[in-house]
Amino acid sequence: MRIVLIEDNASLAQGISYRLQDAGHAVDMLDDGRHASDYLRTDEADLVILDINLPGRDGITILKEMRQRGDERPVLLLTARSDTIDRVKGLDAGADDYLVKPFEMVELEARIRAMSRRKPQPFRKTVSLGLLVLDLDAREAEVGGRPETIPRREISILEALMQAGGRTVPKLQLLEHTYGTGSDIEEVALEAHISRLRKRLKPHGISIKVKRGLGYTIQLNAPI
Repeated sequence: MRIVLIEDNASLAQGISYRLQDAGHAVDMLDDGRHASDYLRTDEADLVILDINLPGRDGITILKEMRQRGDERPVLLLTARSDTIDRVKGLDAGADDYLVKPFEMVELEARIRAMSRRKPQPFRKTVSLGLLVLDLDAREAEVGGRPETIPRREISILEALMQAGGRTVPKLQLLEHTYGTGSDIEEVALEAHISRLRKRLKPHGISIKVKRGLGYTIQLNAPI
C-alpha cells in the first residue's frame, strides 16, 4: 500500500518508515499538521498514520476535516495520551484504530493489515497491455489468464508505468511511487528493479524504454 505517515518525532517517523518500506509499502512522511492537512486533500494514499500532537494543526482536527469532506480512508491514530477520554475523542472523530506510544512495530504492522482488510473494495480495478493484466487492488499480475509472480517493488514500478497509458514517467515520480515521498533511496536501486522487470516482461512482448533525462515508458512491441 501507499501510506501517509504524519509524525513530528523524526526518529520515530524514520523507524516506522523503514519498517513499512521493508514490508513493501511506499511511505510519504510529513511532520507538520497544517502542511499535512493540505497534502491529504490531493494525495492518493491508501492509509493514513496520524499523530495527535502535531505542530501547526493537531491530528484530531485533521481527521475531522478528512471525514467532513468525505475522505473515508483508514486512519490509525498515534498518541502519547493513555487516558480513555482522549482515545474516545479520536474514535468519535472518525479514526479506525489507535496506538498508544510507545508501541511495538509488530503491533503497528498487525493493525495496518487488519485495517487494510476492512477497507471497502466496491470494484476491482485493472489495467492491461497486450496479454498482461495488472489488478491494481490486489497488486497481482497475470499473462494470458495465468498468474505472473512479480516482486512487490517491481509491481509498484509496473503499476506506475501502466497507469501512465504510454506516457513517459519521470524517474523521481517512479521513486516516490515505489518508496514514498522523501525517501532516501538511490536511483541505482530503482534502475536495478527496472532491469529485472524488463527481463520478466520481454518474453511477453513488452518493453520498458528509457528516455534520457526524461524517464521511462512501457510499450507493447510491434509484431515481427
